[in-house]
This record gives sequence, C-alpha cells and structure tokens, in this order.
Amino acid sequence: MANAGQIIAAFRDVAATKNVSEEEMADLVKDGMLAGLARIHGPNVQAEIEIDETTGEFDIVVLKRVVADVEDPSCEIALEEAQWDDPTFEVGDVMEVPVEFTDFGRNAVMAVKQRIVQRVRENERDRIREEFSDRVGELLSGEVQQTERGKLVIMMNRSRDAEAIIPWRDQNPRERFRQGDPIRAVLKKVEETPKGPRLILSRADPLFVAALFKLEVPEIYQGIVDIKEISREVGGRTKIAVHSRDDSIDPVGACVGLKGSRVQAVVSELGGERIDIVPWHPDPEVFARRALAPANVTKVLVDPERQVVTAIVDEDQLSLAIGRNGQNVRLASQLIGWQIDLYGSREWMEKGADLSLFSADGDDPYETSDFPLSELDLPKQTLAALGEAGYDTFLQIIDMDRRDFLGIDGIGEVGADRLLEVIEELTVVEEPEEEASDEEAGSEDETADEDDEEEDGDADEEDPTAAEEDGDAEDGDSVEDTEDEDEQEG
Repeated sequence: MANAGQIIAAFRDVAATKNVSEEEMADLVKDGMLAGLARIHGPNVQAEIEIDETTGEFDIVVLKRVVADVEDPSCEIALEEAQWDDPTFEVGDVMEVPVEFTDFGRNAVMAVKQRIVQRVRENERDRIREEFSDRVGELLSGEVQQTERGKLVIMMNRSRDAEAIIPWRDQNPRERFRQGDPIRAVLKKVEETPKGPRLILSRADPLFVAALFKLEVPEIYQGIVDIKEISREVGGRTKIAVHSRDDSIDPVGACVGLKGSRVQAVVSELGGERIDIVPWHPDPEVFARRALAPANVTKVLVDPERQVVTAIVDEDQLSLAIGRNGQNVRLASQLIGWQIDLYGSREWMEKGADLSLFSADGDDPYETSDFPLSELDLPKQTLAALGEAGYDTFLQIIDMDRRDFLGIDGIGEVGADRLLEVIEELTVVEEPEEEASDEEAGSEDETADEDDEEEDGDADEEDPTAAEEDGDAEDGDSVEDTEDEDEQEG
C-alpha cells in the first residue's frame, strides 16, 4: 500500500513524543481507523483492522450481517446484494467487505486524525492525573513560560505536557520572575478543568519551606527529624518546630548545618526570608517559651481550658518578642496553636501577678486573634475587592504594602491609602508608660519623669529591633541559646 510505511513511522514518532507505548499507539490507530470507517459506512460500523508492523500495511475488513430487510446500512446488507458477490450467502451470515486505506476520503482521514489526537490527549491527562495526584507537597522544578494576568505559567522539566501555574496569591511578593527563568515550587493541589488536570504550584505555602528543608536536610528526608509545626508570613519570616526521633541527633543543629550552610540554602531560595528554627516540645509552656525566640521569656502561665498562654518578658525584650508589627508573637501563636498574651515585666507588676486580672481584661494591646475585615471601617467596594482576591481576615493583609493593594482589581489609590491607615492604627503598640501618665498626672515633676521614661522606652524599642535583625542573621545560634536557657531553667 502506498505510503503505509511512512504513516507507521509517523505514528511511532508520535508515540515516542507523547510517551505512549507501541501497543497503545496501535490501539489508537485502530480506533482512529474505525472512526474513519464510521464516516464512510455509518456510526455502527463493525470492522477488523490489522497492522503489519514489518511492512506497515493495513488490512481493513468491514463486517456486515446478511438480513432480509436492511434496517441499519452501517452494519447490515441485504440478502440479494450479498448473493451478487457470493450466491451461497444466507440470512444470518456475516459478509466481509475489504477496504483499502486509499478509499478513505478527506472527511474520513480527518476523522482518523481527530480521533487519534483526542485519544492521545485523554491518555496524557490520565497519565498526568495518576503521576501527580499522590505528589502533593513535593518540590517540583520547571521553567517560567510566561506571565498571564499575574499568574506564572510553568513548563515542568519532566512533564512538559502538564499544565502548571503559580497563582498570584501563591507567589512571594518580593520575588520577580521573567520568561525562561528556572523556578522551583511545591505542588499544592491537582485541579480538574475542562481541558484536563492542572497543577497548582505555590511558593507561598508553608509546605514550600518544608519541602526545601526536606531537600537540604538528609535527616528530614530519612525520617529521623520531623517537622512538627510550621508558620509563615510570605516574604517576612518563618518559624519551624522540629523534633528528632533519635536522642543522639540535635534536630535544630541538623537543620542549621555546618556554619549554617543548610538553613542558608533555604533562606537563599526564599529570597532572604528570615527563619527561626525551634525544638518542638509537647508541653505548651515549654513550647511557647521556645516559639517566642529569639526573645528571652521570663515567665509563662498556661490556661489549658481556653488554650491561652500568658508570657512575661523583660522590658528590654518586649519589642523583640513582639516583632515588627507583631510578627514574632503572631507567628509563635500560630506555631503552638494557642493564643499568646504577651506582657512586659513592668505592666505585669503594675497589674499584679493574679492571672484572673488578665483573663477579665479584654483590652490586651497584644491580642493576636484574627478577625474578619467586615469589622473594619472600610468601604463596601474595598471589602468586596479584597474578598474576591481571597483576603477575608485582618492578618491576611497586615503585612501588605501599597503596591500589593494597587495590584488588586477594584482598589484604587484612595482605597489603598485607607487600608494602610487602618493597618497603621491597629498595629501601633502602646507603651505602658502612657497609661500611667494618664492616671497619675498629678504634678509637673511626675510628668517630667514619665516623659523621660517614654524617651527611654523608645530607645529600648529601637535597640531590640536591631537585635532582632542581628539575631535572625544566625538563626541556629539564637535557637541554641534559647534552648540552653530553657534547660537551665528546667
């Protein structure tokens, strides 16, 4: 048959390109031929198709049942017409009608092509679905193909036919990628679309940090060290709690590595994001003390019924414990899964050491509980735009800047400025001395003393912040110092 060998060679090239075996490709070709025959003879056509892999020729035979009265011409033939070819035919016999591939018209050939392409795509979708459905949480690598309406379209290194994207909300706002840049991300989920499965990747999910540590730390990969808890604010800071199943292996030291080599590799991948590694502990009191690192906690009180931890720190450690815009205490609260009420030693002594006083006081300036954005004094249009972008609570927008707000559809410059004003109002930490000055403003000497205390407090507030940045540069040292102090106090 003319050009049959070339057709088989083309099919084999397609099979190699699409990762389809020759047996599967042969079935696809037969199915395509059957679709072409359906265009010629009818939808219910029955045929036997054989392919000679050596010569590349097709042996196509259409099967028609001999009947007295034809109801379906695609699979039946009249007795009189069958006897023209062979007088021995009787009703109920099956007549074989040979067909040459050259008899296929343009429509039949197009039907063959469409059916083969359709089946190949279905096989690709099934293969992608089976390959990635069990790999959620794994680190994948690829190349940035293009940027489309804020999302990154990724071409995977090992599965180039897989559709993969990184949505805007799963990106680090401090990172910028261009077409052709290599990129790594964690598989967040496999989403079903009308075009087939689509891989949703993320560089903002805490799973991304866990996957990076699993890649850099052999002890985590081997299961000796476990990542118990992890809390993250993208582009700012991450806290991770680790535990070792082997008492001879220090989990924090294993994650930090020699001279911080392992943790620095993770920090570099995260674009300089700070990482605090703390040892996990089943006791909430000990765990909360470690989670507030690098600040030194003087005393910890635990209320198991309300799942509230009250932590008292020295005045020079207060700003360090709170962190920038409350970031450190907020991440610590997310890490242990309990609410943390943070107090300075001076405020603790003024209010007394009775825990009931703190339980009755609902105006804790360091409250870390989240609340919906609908409770804020914001325009309805702004709330609707934030909701469509996936932001429903205050903690989700607390670290966003003006450029991030302007990137959300429906929020203009006025709305962005209003959001920044609200965040600034709600994240200002009041100094205890201001309350004391309002209650005890009896004389000019006392007012002068309180002004001096406020100036000293401002200086103290700046120094711990610098200490926080210096301490975060070497996370392993700060974590190990905190652990030693906990052991001494224990």
